[in-house]
Amino acid sequence: MAGSPTKQDLIWRSVQELAINGDKPPARYIFCDGDGEQIDGSPPLFPVPVIDVSLITSSTSQSSKEDEELEKLQSALSSCGCFQAVGHGISSSFLDKVREVAKLFFELPTEEKQKYSRAVDELQGYGTDQVLSEHQILDWSDRMFLGVHPEDQRKLKLWPENPRAFREVLHEFTANIKFISEILLKAMARSLKLEENCFLNQFGEQSTMIARFNYYPHCARPDLVLGVKPHADGSGITILLQDREVEGLQLLENDRWVRVPIIPDALFVNVGDQVQIMSNGIFKSPVHRVVTNSERERITLAVFYMPQKEKEIGPEDGLIDEKRPRLFKKVKNYADIYFQYYQAGKRPIDAAKI
Repeated sequence: MAGSPTKQDLIWRSVQELAINGDKPPARYIFCDGDGEQIDGSPPLFPVPVIDVSLITSSTSQSSKEDEELEKLQSALSSCGCFQAVGHGISSSFLDKVREVAKLFFELPTEEKQKYSRAVDELQGYGTDQVLSEHQILDWSDRMFLGVHPEDQRKLKLWPENPRAFREVLHEFTANIKFISEILLKAMARSLKLEENCFLNQFGEQSTMIARFNYYPHCARPDLVLGVKPHADGSGITILLQDREVEGLQLLENDRWVRVPIIPDALFVNVGDQVQIMSNGIFKSPVHRVVTNSERERITLAVFYMPQKEKEIGPEDGLIDEKRPRLFKKVKNYADIYFQYYQAGKRPIDAAKI
């Protein structure tokens, strides 16, 4: 386990202290929206499409209901790049158990949480925003990154033993998420009239899953900071378990920010850059951000599902023709370039465009 506190821990403690004391955030955390405008925490609510996963599971005989749901899926991912998944088979009570172990972990004393601190220049473990440059604006958040798949590559020394149920709950939840992700990727392919395993084949047998627990403290000036700065995900797909009560996720839709509503038992699903590449740009990887508020903390859990490392991905041949030429090069190790572009405020997917 990690020893002495790192630079990252000191930064996080200052965020915690500022949240408790109610002081104005230091300059390192202040993010101005657009042309110097303050951050709007309550833009319009966006009607994110709702997809019933139980209707799009692979079957030998496709029903009219499945056809309709696949059409809705294709429309959602081609327009806003996301949807709220219901009918996914995970019980409401278990989702609340996942939220509870996350809450209990972040309530632990600082010394206990620091047992799981990530090493400098490492992604996995407990800490704050990775500092890649001295000019970087920091996110007003704390997080715990844990690799969950492949299972034999888990760094269990970073998996909290307190709360006692943490490991068991995370294992069960992410096993469910992997199963759901595979259903969704097959359905995405079928919605484009492709062979249903084509996207999954690009992910490979050693596909990667990383879980990120996000803790957003309240902030005295939520108009000045962001829990997560604007970005599109570098994953294949991302599945997010939202806070049951506190909003914070916003999408950039038609050049304006909109709020994502909470459906307590739904899973929020969005396309990542790598599936945008595989779909030859038909599916969109949406730009999004997280805002904070002055009164309440917010806790979420994001699971990023990605192709196996070193596996080359590219647009599916069935989506390339004279009307829609190939838009992206073949790429591999996409995640390696992602963070450098992201922290510099650039879109990594631009590097993959032809």
